Amino acid sequence: MMRELKQFALPAGRALIAALFLWSGVRKLGHPMAVIDMIGQSLPFPTLAFAASIACELGAGLLFLLGYRTRLMAGALALFTLVTAVAFHNDFADRQELTNFMKNIAILGGLFHVFVAGGGRFSLDGLIGGRAATEI
Repeated sequence: MMRELKQFALPAGRALIAALFLWSGVRKLGHPMAVIDMIGQSLPFPTLAFAASIACELGAGLLFLLGYRTRLMAGALALFTLVTAVAFHNDFADRQELTNFMKNIAILGGLFHVFVAGGGRFSLDGLIGGRAATEI
């Protein structure tokens, strides 16, 4: 029973995590210049960083949702999330920034779990790779 529950929990967890990245990427596309200006306050090469964020949030986010190369996408999203936390939520004297930093750390925790568990049976990895990709 627990094994079957895990098989359904994996895609549900991926969908919940992916929704955050996909939503954020779509929102950024709605006002790219404002986002690029905001990025420029914290990072060099803001246009390149904007493009990288869109690639991570929409590209890796969609592949993560579908469970394609799930562990690699979880790793890429984890790195993106860590960079975002350190670059943009580092004013710990500001309670809201500290809260956002801690939320990013919590997201990292979820991504680490997916990195370890893999895509599971209900993923493109499971469909393509068979048993090795679906073992928990």
